Amino acid sequence: MKANVVFEKDAALKDLGGGVTRRVLAYTPQLMIVEVNFEAGSEGSVHTHPHCQNTYVRSGRFRFNVDGEYVEVGPGDTLAFPSNVSHGTLCLEAGTLLDIFAPMREDFV
Repeated sequence: MKANVVFEKDAALKDLGGGVTRRVLAYTPQLMIVEVNFEAGSEGSVHTHPHCQNTYVRSGRFRFNVDGEYVEVGPGDTLAFPSNVSHGTLCLEAGTLLDIFAPMREDFV
């Protein structure tokens, strides 16, 4: 398999509503990176999924609910969610998260 190169200008931005947008970046069946943009006050509802997820805070400030515990994070901070752990976020200051999933999220493409 050749490299999957995704140029930002070619990656569609999907409006998820409520001040949240998502852009699927490069992926293979085993790994996916996704950009998620939040307006201040917007939320990513608490949810679970079978994928492992790592999140990098590119900008902004967020309060995450991780399995009922709260943690506030900002630029440069990272989180790792094991499979099936409940998590969600409230955006305190507009920003962008980079979510990495293993395996890829087929429901996103």
